[in-house]
Amino acid sequence: MIEKIKDSIQEVEAFDASTLEKVETFRIKYLGKKGLLNTYFAEFKNVPSEEKKEFGQAVNHLKQAAQDKVNTLKEKLNTQDESSVYGDLTRPGEPINLGARHPISQVKNQIIEIFSRIGFNVSEGPEIEDDWHNFTALNLPEHHPARDMQDTFFIQTNPDVLLRTHTSSVQVRYMENNKPPIRTISPGRVYRNEAISARSHCFFHQVEGLYIDKDVSFADLKQTLQYFTEALFGKSKIRLRPSYFPFTEPSAEVDVYWGLETETDYKMTKGTGWLEIMGCGMVDPNVLENCDIDPKEYTGFAFGMGIDRIALLLHQISDIRLLSENDIRFLKQFKSVL
Repeated sequence: MIEKIKDSIQEVEAFDASTLEKVETFRIKYLGKKGLLNTYFAEFKNVPSEEKKEFGQAVNHLKQAAQDKVNTLKEKLNTQDESSVYGDLTRPGEPINLGARHPISQVKNQIIEIFSRIGFNVSEGPEIEDDWHNFTALNLPEHHPARDMQDTFFIQTNPDVLLRTHTSSVQVRYMENNKPPIRTISPGRVYRNEAISARSHCFFHQVEGLYIDKDVSFADLKQTLQYFTEALFGKSKIRLRPSYFPFTEPSAEVDVYWGLETETDYKMTKGTGWLEIMGCGMVDPNVLENCDIDPKEYTGFAFGMGIDRIALLLHQISDIRLLSENDIRFLKQFKSVL
C-alpha cells in the first residue's frame, strides 16, 4: 500500500494542465470526497501497527503535494487568463495625461512670486462688494463723475450691493484691519459691463499693489515698478505718463519699452516700441483718512494691472477671447509652464 501511495506522489508531482477544467478534474481525483486520499485514509485502520507511522507520513505527503499542485496551476492559469484579456500586466502603464495651469493662473503666480521677494503679501476679499469699499472709501462719493468710468453690475434688489469693479476694494478692507506698515498685493477677478466690442468680456482679472509707511515717495514707486518689469519681462526701461485716478494723486500710466525687433513688436506697439502695462500713483490722503490712517504721518503708493493683458504680452496671444473659451487645443500649449 505504501508503494502505491509513493506512485501517486510521483504522479502528482509530474502532473501539468493547460486548462482550469483539467486542474479541477485532478483535484477531485485526489482531494475530492471520493478521491484517492480518502481511500488511503480509510485503509489506515487495516495497516499493521509497525507500518502506521510510515503510512501516515506518506498519506500526508501526498495530500500536501496534491494541494500545492492545485494551487500552483490555478494561479498560473488565472494569470494567463488576465494577460489574454488585459495584455501583459508587467508592462509599464499608459502615461497619465497631465493638465496645465491656465495662462492667467501662470501669470498671476509669477506676479505674486516677484512681489513676494520684496516683502509683499497676498490679500483677498469678496467679489460681491458694497458701495463703501468699492467706491466711497476710494474717494468716489455718490454722484462723483468718475463713477461713470466703470460700468458697474449692481444688484437690483439692493443698489448698495454690486460686483466689484476692481480689487482696490480688497485694499480698503486690508487697511481697515491692518495698521501700517502695509505691503500687499490683491489679485482677483473683477466685473464690468463692457459690451462695446466683440473682444470684450464682463469679467477680467486684476492684481493691485499697495505700500503704506512713513516717508514713502514717488521715487519708491518708480523703483518698485522698474524692479517688477525687469523681473517679469526682462525689460528695465519704463516711463511714467501723467494720468488721473480718483484714489491716487499724483497718478501715472506706466509704459515699458518693448522694442521694435520684430514685425510683431511693431504691431503690438503701433510702431512706438512702448507698451502700456499698468496704472499707478501716490495714495490720495482722503483714502487714508477713510481707512483711519493718518495721512500726516503715513504716505503710500498703489498700482494695478490687468492679468489678462499681461498674459497676452508674455505668451504672444493674439486674441483675448482665447483666455476664456477653454479650448483644449489652446490650453494644452501651456503644459510645459507651471
